[in-house]
Amino acid sequence: MFVDYTPEQKDRQSVIRDYIDRNINPHADEWDAKEEIPRTVFSALGSEGFLTPGLAPQFGGSGMDSVTLGILMEEMGKASVSVVSDLTVHGMCVEAIQRFASDPLRDHYLPRMAKGETLGAFALTEPDIGSDARNVKTQASQVEGGYVLNGRKKWISFARMADLFLIVAQDEGQPSAFLVPRDTPGLSIKPIRGMLGFRSAMIGELQLDGVKVPADHQIGPRGAGFSHVAANSLDFGRYCVAWACVGLTQACVDSSLHYAQHRHQFDRPLRDHQLILEMLANMITHLKAARALAWRCAYLRDQRDPASITETTTAKYFSSMVASKAASDAVQIHGANGCGPDYPVQRYFRDARIAEIIEGSNQMQQIMIAKNGYIENRKALKRMRTPASQ
Repeated sequence: MFVDYTPEQKDRQSVIRDYIDRNINPHADEWDAKEEIPRTVFSALGSEGFLTPGLAPQFGGSGMDSVTLGILMEEMGKASVSVVSDLTVHGMCVEAIQRFASDPLRDHYLPRMAKGETLGAFALTEPDIGSDARNVKTQASQVEGGYVLNGRKKWISFARMADLFLIVAQDEGQPSAFLVPRDTPGLSIKPIRGMLGFRSAMIGELQLDGVKVPADHQIGPRGAGFSHVAANSLDFGRYCVAWACVGLTQACVDSSLHYAQHRHQFDRPLRDHQLILEMLANMITHLKAARALAWRCAYLRDQRDPASITETTTAKYFSSMVASKAASDAVQIHGANGCGPDYPVQRYFRDARIAEIIEGSNQMQQIMIAKNGYIENRKALKRMRTPASQ
């Protein structure tokens, strides 16, 4: 059931929306064209408490509840999902350190990450390994005093700017997670440009050639790099993307309503054409459904309900699918104008397509949703067959 935001959350939404309208939205198309976002943007987000919204206040974070975090990601998604992508991978790195790192590492990195002095990124995907993340090929060899890492990571958001990478590698066949600072000898970063979407997310490829890290830079127990560290980070990432896609869909709706109101064809505005109204009606209906799913995730996360993981998967799948359809229809409503640089819907279209792939493709989400459906079905059948206790 959807419950409205509290007065405090509504006030926070107004503050967030005003900040993004002034500082992010006016520059989103420019950043997309340049395929880069100034570092000062993230420092400013840190000053506002938007860079590490889920981080505990003791480390300089905002300690936002999940609903307010969702509001932030929705409003940011309306303006630039590239910024959302960078905030997400930074947050995934923060989440891993906060939950699995030693106290000295928490004390060292987290306050700096809250201020934007240290920016983080999550490096799991490889040139030949995407969804099959348990079988990454990057190797971690134990040596005196630490580990040596060798391998490649690709399609890493924020790679071109991040100062710290959370890297998943095989430690004698067991996926493990490691923190690797950018300036570590043997680590090189190659920019990836010309992306279909998320162009200003500063995506890159990492090459690790004999990268040595201290033993305490292994995050979480050996062998838990995917099952615990990466899984927790990915859940956070999917939650952020789900809300961002709600925002992206809202942007498509807003742009399409405005255009259909003012654009005339056959001596009447587009809004009077029934087929245009059908597309708008579907956009609005799907938007409301996606937001309700995302809100349910937020509620379950704040209740620490284990069901939040499956609900987050469902919300990410549905909202990204909705955003992709809405962006496609928005371009169609705008016609030739929707394909050019004068209207942002062409950016929405490109970005929405990427949203169906990142943090686990929609096909992977479908597999997980269906498998959970079988589990829930078996539980329901077992309850039906078990006689009620007297």
